[in-house]
Amino acid sequence: MSYKRILQTTLIMGSSSVCNTLLGIVRTKILALILGPSGIGLAGIYTTVTGLFSAVCGLGIWESGVRQIANAVGSGDDELVGRTVLTIRRATLICGALGFVALVAFSGIVSKLTFGHDGHTRDLALVSLTILFGALASGQAALIQGMRRIGDLAKLGVLGSLLGTVISIPIVYAFGERGIPYFLISVSAMSILTSSWYARKIRTASVRASWLESLRDAHPLLKLGVALMSGALMTAATQYILRVFIVRELGLTAAGVYQASTTLSLVYVGIILNAMLTDFYPRLAAASGNNVECASLVNKQIEVGLLLAVPGIVAIMTFAPWVIATFYSAKFLSAVDILRWQILGVMLQLVTWPMGFILRAKGNGKLFFLSELFANSSYLVLTWVGITFFGLPGLGGAYFGMNLTYLVLIFFIVRGYYAFGFTRESVRLLIMSCIALAGVFLLTAFLPKTASLIANSVVTLVVSGYSLKVLLSRAGEEMAPGLLLKIKSCFSP
Repeated sequence: MSYKRILQTTLIMGSSSVCNTLLGIVRTKILALILGPSGIGLAGIYTTVTGLFSAVCGLGIWESGVRQIANAVGSGDDELVGRTVLTIRRATLICGALGFVALVAFSGIVSKLTFGHDGHTRDLALVSLTILFGALASGQAALIQGMRRIGDLAKLGVLGSLLGTVISIPIVYAFGERGIPYFLISVSAMSILTSSWYARKIRTASVRASWLESLRDAHPLLKLGVALMSGALMTAATQYILRVFIVRELGLTAAGVYQASTTLSLVYVGIILNAMLTDFYPRLAAASGNNVECASLVNKQIEVGLLLAVPGIVAIMTFAPWVIATFYSAKFLSAVDILRWQILGVMLQLVTWPMGFILRAKGNGKLFFLSELFANSSYLVLTWVGITFFGLPGLGGAYFGMNLTYLVLIFFIVRGYYAFGFTRESVRLLIMSCIALAGVFLLTAFLPKTASLIANSVVTLVVSGYSLKVLLSRAGEEMAPGLLLKIKSCFSP
């Protein structure tokens, strides 16, 4: 997998993410103005609850399904591909239905555990539909991603976001907080429409199999899927516990502020992480039998990820107050201190995610489970310490601390079991990125507002120019000769 291929994939998915981000800005801004921090916090809690139930009942089918489809396609056996697709679609339908029924049945209990009363029982029962809709959409998306149809993935993301925005805003405007469940349901329903549309364009072999046969065929999916589910479950449970803790200790408004900072910390970097999920993971799975090739793929992904993301991360840290006011409103400015710590943790994810995918690609469920258990446990402990001693800003520090300790752990795991090692270039880029971000963080903390803004703006420009120059030299002129040669000439001596 070349730098050119990684960059092409990231640019395709990045274009989609930019469109989604712009739509998200419009949607989030309007929702924030209508609902305020407490409404945003409530929507975040509903989403966390459905994510928890989806993780439990989803059994990791989507992620293990991408791996199975990619391997089936690599085998060249059309019948195997068709049978795998049928199995995944049936399995996701069953899992989605189970999650829907489970949340409806336990909505009263969940309401009491989360809010201390049963006043949200009806709304939780309503949003349980998003579990079913999400499962069905994931089955379609697994096919598209496993086939590596990156263009279609990008298009369905934009179309789904556009339809969700157009439908959700009038609902919240008309009903306020009472419309939050319907807003979440409408966005989820749009994901089914768009994913189904593009999945139907893929022709696979027509295969007949009974439901019992499909359940038997699902065994390999479940073997890895249960381990992946356990990781997703721990993450979802951690997010749920964190929000309950924040609501109980600091209030619903604080939960909204935390939701805002968490969302913004991943707005830009999400483009690169999304690219990892769409193309890098299937390719890594296909090369899982070769440790040298896996290490090469991971190092290249880390390098491109850092070069693309660090300029944006530095910019977000520099202009954090304006970013928050733009996406939300001035009521959310208390999220600035959380965001600046979280963004440091997000930068570390650009390194840990590619390494962590080695465990997924190798199908090592045990190590994956243990590493996720460590990460989530440490996050909860650090969050308790952070809130106890530092209040709301302690949430951001806990996130950074968790990612730092996880980086050390995952490196020693993949090094010990799969002979992974960083290349000299990866280490150099990581050190330079840490220096740039640490500099911006410290300048913001110790210089007057105007002076730090000027200094950090200079750092942002320097980092952006350097990253662009290195990316051009790595990808070569083949990608887009006219444009790249013009840009490259600006940096030539």
